[in-house]
Amino acid sequence: MASALIATPSAAPPLQRPAAIPAPAPLVVGDGRTVRLISLGGSRTDGLLTRIAGEIGDAVGAVEKFWGTDWDREIVVIATDSQAQFVEQAGLAPNGQWQDIAAVSVADSVDFEHHHASGQRMVFAPGAADMSEVSLRIVLTHELFHLAARADTALDAPRWLVEGVADFVARPPQPPPPDAAANTALPDDADLDVAGPQRERGYDRAWWFARFVADTYGVEALRRLYIDACGPGHGDFATAVQRALGTDTAALRARWARWLTG
Repeated sequence: MASALIATPSAAPPLQRPAAIPAPAPLVVGDGRTVRLISLGGSRTDGLLTRIAGEIGDAVGAVEKFWGTDWDREIVVIATDSQAQFVEQAGLAPNGQWQDIAAVSVADSVDFEHHHASGQRMVFAPGAADMSEVSLRIVLTHELFHLAARADTALDAPRWLVEGVADFVARPPQPPPPDAAANTALPDDADLDVAGPQRERGYDRAWWFARFVADTYGVEALRRLYIDACGPGHGDFATAVQRALGTDTAALRARWARWLTG
């Protein structure tokens, strides 16, 4: 499955978006959220947006079930027709390794004091049109969680935990493969930096960790860990573990290793 990514806002001014072809009318889903579907042209973007329109209601429901309802009432989804468009709309580094990224959630700016993000949007790469229904549903829900949690996610939050919790919300539970226990270290941001198998495995390990916390300490404990470890003004990970889970990192890692072995 293609990876998804959260893109942090930059200090640059909002992007000048090219002329777009919007859907005939915004969708209204969930408890009254408005969804704007924007096509940047091309033969396949409209088809992708039609598929997204069919999945977005369930994605909103999954995010609200875990995170609650206090987040943006408008959801903007942009489908790009080329990799260059995708990189520009997402505000990614032009020379970065983005070829295995299906979508990003991005904002122009975040005001943490007032709990508000400006210019939020989910941007889909052209390759997303080739995704299976299951994979598209996962990526859409994953990116929607990033959008919902944006004003509660510090710019220096541990990326692996941010991504792991997003996958917990988005992906159906599956047991780790037999070789998962070969590495019982806690996940790390470096696992997500290199495109290809390393990044894919890094996402998987972050997802497994989030599932481990939910299985062992409860789903609400996982939400508390996210807030304590990733929220604005967060402390170090060890302090967040103690506050959210009532344990220390040594005991946490020991239980994590046992969980990986099934």
